[in-house]
Amino acid sequence: MASHNSLTVQTASGETIAAAIPVTFAGTVGLFTPARAPSGQAAVLFLSPWGFEEMCTRKFWRILAEDLADTGIASLRFDYAGTGDALDVTDTSRGLAIWEQTAIAAAAELKLLSGCERLILVSQGLGSAIAVNVAERLSTVDGIGFLAPTLSGRLYLRELTVWSKMIDEGMGLPDHQRETDGVSIGGLRMPEAIAADVRKLNLMAATASPAPNCLVLARPGRPGDLEFATHLKTLGARVEEVAYNGYDELVANPTIATMPIADGRQVVRWVRSLAGERSASPGKATPVGRSAEPLVGDGFRETPLRLGEGDRMFGILCEPVGLRTGATAILLTTAYDRSAGWARTSVAMARSLARNGVPSLRFDTANVADSPPRPGEPDQVLYSENQPDDVVEALDLVESRKLLPAFVVGRCSGGYLAFQGALRDVRCGGVIAVNPYVFHWDQSQSIDGALRVIPRSLETYGQKLLRLQTLRRLYEGNIDVKNAARNVLTSLLWRASRLGQPLLDIFPFLSRRHAAVIGGFQALVRRKVILSLIYSAHDIGLEHFWQHFGKNGGGLRSLPDVRLTIIPDSNHNLTTAQAREIYLNSIEEMALRIGSPGDAATRKETTGTVKSQKYADYPAP
Repeated sequence: MASHNSLTVQTASGETIAAAIPVTFAGTVGLFTPARAPSGQAAVLFLSPWGFEEMCTRKFWRILAEDLADTGIASLRFDYAGTGDALDVTDTSRGLAIWEQTAIAAAAELKLLSGCERLILVSQGLGSAIAVNVAERLSTVDGIGFLAPTLSGRLYLRELTVWSKMIDEGMGLPDHQRETDGVSIGGLRMPEAIAADVRKLNLMAATASPAPNCLVLARPGRPGDLEFATHLKTLGARVEEVAYNGYDELVANPTIATMPIADGRQVVRWVRSLAGERSASPGKATPVGRSAEPLVGDGFRETPLRLGEGDRMFGILCEPVGLRTGATAILLTTAYDRSAGWARTSVAMARSLARNGVPSLRFDTANVADSPPRPGEPDQVLYSENQPDDVVEALDLVESRKLLPAFVVGRCSGGYLAFQGALRDVRCGGVIAVNPYVFHWDQSQSIDGALRVIPRSLETYGQKLLRLQTLRRLYEGNIDVKNAARNVLTSLLWRASRLGQPLLDIFPFLSRRHAAVIGGFQALVRRKVILSLIYSAHDIGLEHFWQHFGKNGGGLRSLPDVRLTIIPDSNHNLTTAQAREIYLNSIEEMALRIGSPGDAATRKETTGTVKSQKYADYPAP
């Protein structure tokens, strides 16, 4: 994973960096980063790309905002209407104007918060087209930074289709599970009216410069980016061209994304040159201790907030508008995805839970998306020994809001974190772990190496070897044979170890891992923590589960209150509607079973129903 180091030399060693200040406006959530010591006369408004690219750049935007603050420049990041943590939009007939209106509202909010009348827009991807469209209406824009700009809407949508297919193939989605209607990527669908407006975009057709100063970060191998810079010059703008060398590694995958630190420094330098030295007028920045106003939707109320020591993490508390009927669900992030979740699944689940009386908290753990790193921590936080402390501080917030009892929910690395967090804190009454890769991580193992080579089940390896495409990739050297062989060997050893104890004695690393996992489960059961394990039928995590509990999970019979659910015809991200319904139902069921203060009768009735059904009705593969 990329370094989380700042773009410039900034805070003193050991200093905790607070998360940005949450604000709400125009039905959306913004994150305002005030200047540490205002030294310029302009503030920066970030205009994000859309979809998968937005998720990949989320952390980069946060790092840029923090470093701009250190140079004396305030900034605001926000979600377009109907995206991220914003309220959903039921009528999208106005097309791209919906997102442009959000941007205009964000500009007004930034001026109010920062006290600056002048703005500098920093955009990427589709955000660049929005920047051009709103700049004239704002009339106070000193400059626009174009990072990998979307120049042609038609070309962009064609590239998006190819990109979407690559992501689907990477997730192992079969053809019948892929979205082929309309514009979509990574489970996110662009409203057709917006897509229709995007098709009409052509920044090369501009007849007037959108701003007096422009910065173009041009992607290597994309001559159109440089042609756009030249076109801006012909329109009278002062243009600076910089190579966007880190673009490809930034948007490849949020889990293994490398932050383009050198490129970011160029952006900060350019912004600083435009902002000037004259001090900004005293702003009306949101007081640090004040909470953002809640966003209220159909049956839910969401409050963006900061949590943890020194307000170091960003999260959103989603509560029922009506009566609370269940325990609080703490929804954990997966890998480096933002807390809104893959394809906004966490947002959709939180709001659905609230409509049924179940509150929830979703938040970014340290060094993920909008939460800064903890001082002194390593760059790589996944599977680290200290990440469960973030879960403890989330429980602190839930308790302070009088929202106990609570339980934790997570998928993939979030499932591992849920399990470890429950071991760390006795206030956790339940765990739902979905497709956890492992339950115990050997800290001597390289996490970065493991993340870059995603292992698969033996069945999946066998299926892939039969494909002509896989054989071609093998011949061309595009498959890491060493790591694939190691994964297969490890699985074979575990399968063999189930035939008898000797292999555990021969390979002590297997025995240590096994003892740690079994000991963890036994500790939670002794505390009467309820556990629900959900797996897709061919997920690699299920392979690891069999290693500890035997085929079909027979080893769970000695562990009360542990339920195993296996979902056929699903994938690691639970893309299908059936899989997500099972996931949501499991959360609602646990919320009711653990209950909330004052509903002991409901808790007793639900417990009797669920406990008798330890195993779900989905057969093992």
